[in-house]
Amino acid sequence: MLRRLIQLYTGLVFYGISIAVFYRANLGLDPWDVFHMGLAQLTGLKLGQTVIVVGALVLLLWWPMRQKPGLGTISNVVVLGLVADAVLAVFPPITDLWVRSLCLVIAIVLNALATSLYIGAGFGAGPRDGLMTGMHNRMGWPIRRIRTVIELTVLLVGFLMGGSLGIGTVLYAVSIGPLIQLTLPWFSARSSQQPRVETGEKSQGNTLSDLKSPL
Repeated sequence: MLRRLIQLYTGLVFYGISIAVFYRANLGLDPWDVFHMGLAQLTGLKLGQTVIVVGALVLLLWWPMRQKPGLGTISNVVVLGLVADAVLAVFPPITDLWVRSLCLVIAIVLNALATSLYIGAGFGAGPRDGLMTGMHNRMGWPIRRIRTVIELTVLLVGFLMGGSLGIGTVLYAVSIGPLIQLTLPWFSARSSQQPRVETGEKSQGNTLSDLKSPL
């Protein structure tokens, strides 16, 4: 249990760091963070504060779908935003393109590792993935179709609100699934009562075979 808790919070901290590094790369964000950035610009909130607010609001949508949050779910709502804001406070904007490009690659790889750590700990799905699996259970649509609809919707709305769309968005879309599929087996909790691994925040499916890019 202690090892899984350490793994959970290590993954969440790394995920928050990856959000901040992705943002400082300024080459486009992943779909949900395009939405977070757009909403932050619209409301005047910090990026991390927006991540927390959106996570909490999405979690409210679980109730009509009878989804049950776990420790990982609640921790996800709080930790990601706090860590992202803390890192952004000490990580100044970058001007050199090669440094920004390096940060983009680091952010994507770190995001995949963080996701695999978090999912593999087995403490429940994040708010956004819980929304996805809840819609799947209620509507019967395939996971990939629901994921695609959700991601394209938040991407479009976020872009219209001023979120950053760029090469980083495309690179994230085509690489995050394969990277998670590669790294998830390294961290999956071994338990006879956990034959399947639930999706964590911003993963691309609800089983290892579903971890493919939706875009």
